[in-house]
Amino acid sequence: MSGTTTAAALRRRAAGAGANRWVVLVVLCVSLLLVAVDATVLHVAVPAVTEDLKPGGIELLWIVDVYPLVCASLLILFGTLGDRVGRRRVLLLGYALFGVASGLAALADNAQVLIVARALLGVGGAMIMPATLSILRQVFPDRRERALAIGVWSAVAAVGAAVGPLLGGFLLEHFWWGSVFLVNIPLMLVSLPVGRLLLPESKGDGEGPWDVVGALMAAIGLFGVVLGVKRLGGGESVGSLLTVLPLVVGAALLVAFVRRQRRRTHPLVDLGMFARPAFSTAVGCIVLAMLALVGLELIAAQYLQLVLGLSPLETGLRLLPLTFAAMAAGLAGARMLRRFGPRRMVCFGFCLTAFAVVLLTGLGRTDDCALMLTGFVLLGFGLETTLFGAYESMLSEAPQNQAGGAAAIGETSYQLGAGIGIALLGTVMNAAYAPGLSGVPGVPESASSSAGHSLGEAYDVAAQLGGVAGVALRHAARDAFVHGLHVTLLVSAGLLVLGAVMALRLPRVMQCEGGAGAVEVPAPRDAAESRVSV
Repeated sequence: MSGTTTAAALRRRAAGAGANRWVVLVVLCVSLLLVAVDATVLHVAVPAVTEDLKPGGIELLWIVDVYPLVCASLLILFGTLGDRVGRRRVLLLGYALFGVASGLAALADNAQVLIVARALLGVGGAMIMPATLSILRQVFPDRRERALAIGVWSAVAAVGAAVGPLLGGFLLEHFWWGSVFLVNIPLMLVSLPVGRLLLPESKGDGEGPWDVVGALMAAIGLFGVVLGVKRLGGGESVGSLLTVLPLVVGAALLVAFVRRQRRRTHPLVDLGMFARPAFSTAVGCIVLAMLALVGLELIAAQYLQLVLGLSPLETGLRLLPLTFAAMAAGLAGARMLRRFGPRRMVCFGFCLTAFAVVLLTGLGRTDDCALMLTGFVLLGFGLETTLFGAYESMLSEAPQNQAGGAAAIGETSYQLGAGIGIALLGTVMNAAYAPGLSGVPGVPESASSSAGHSLGEAYDVAAQLGGVAGVALRHAARDAFVHGLHVTLLVSAGLLVLGAVMALRLPRVMQCEGGAGAVEVPAPRDAAESRVSV
């Protein structure tokens, strides 16, 4: 056995503390599945929620967006808290809160209660997400095994993304919309005792006091920034006090947080990690990938249901190829990373995703199943390739005692990108959609203005008008939505190309830590070099 292999074995034994690390991985994947399902299960239920609770436009944005908003705001707080008091402890508390909030969401009888329940789900998600990644970092200290574990972890995330719309569609076919939240409770009832029994407890070095003030500054600052961006995405004026104030206060608090961390002997988050090009670049790639994708997912669900007239269950089935492709990329990620290295892998993922997005601009008013299938498969494989390479590079660059903070930064980037993506692409969509409804023959200006808020509202207005004017408004709204979809896709493609350029700063090779140094696994130039012994 080589010195490198011996050192890796010693690190595995020390990290495992008697626990089977692959069993731990299974438990962590169930945790991730819980959060991933909840993040997407509401997408196909939005029309049903709108019909039942009659939320306003801003309330509907809050229902969809408050979960990633709250989750992104609190990830650093709970990630670093886990480093101090124990990552398993925070994870189990997150399980319990997630279950309670799911029950509250299922029984919500108005938009305000549902928003509060979704916010509590965000708090639970902020407890769960960084804990899963930091525990994974702890029990898989060897980078080659960790890459495989992250591949399985990310494949499960893809499964959750697929199960969410499909399960939501099935439940909506047979029950009311609140049932999409009830599915979390059985998972909670299983995860709590199993996690308590099987998961190892782990902490950071515990040096110095936990910076409570810094944690609150980060949470409030992130909340203010994302809230301001979300209000802009909801069509609020740039000069609105309720838009500018959260942005300014949030940005000021984040600047103060950074200055505070630099001055402290024992900072809450080691900002020195951002001085490492691989870490900072990986974080930027995660933000751009999610910014380009999440808004598209929401728009795609509306396109499938409102333009093509598919049921929620049929919508979930149409999105399955994207998920299967993402699962395949996750499972193949470790091999691709060893063969091609982080730089080429992430850059390729961005370029493939951009190509898929441009390809999907061929979608129109009629159902083109072959084009949609091809685009979704390429999109899923490219996006998961990007996220896998970025997450693995980010987590491997972080010191083990800062695993919770690093995982929190990664998940904050993910959720922040998702929240901003919904706001930004929603703004682009609205800007391209609304002008297409002005001057429709026989439609009053007030009706056109109301129809310009969303395609679903346009259909309601058209039904109220009836006759030739109603038919004309319905056709105009559908054409305007398709046009807005094309514009949004092109903007997303531009963001993805920007991500590909950014990925050129990642390391060319994958470095595996050894006992005395680092062993490079080069990106081979031909098939003969693909079998590298480390």
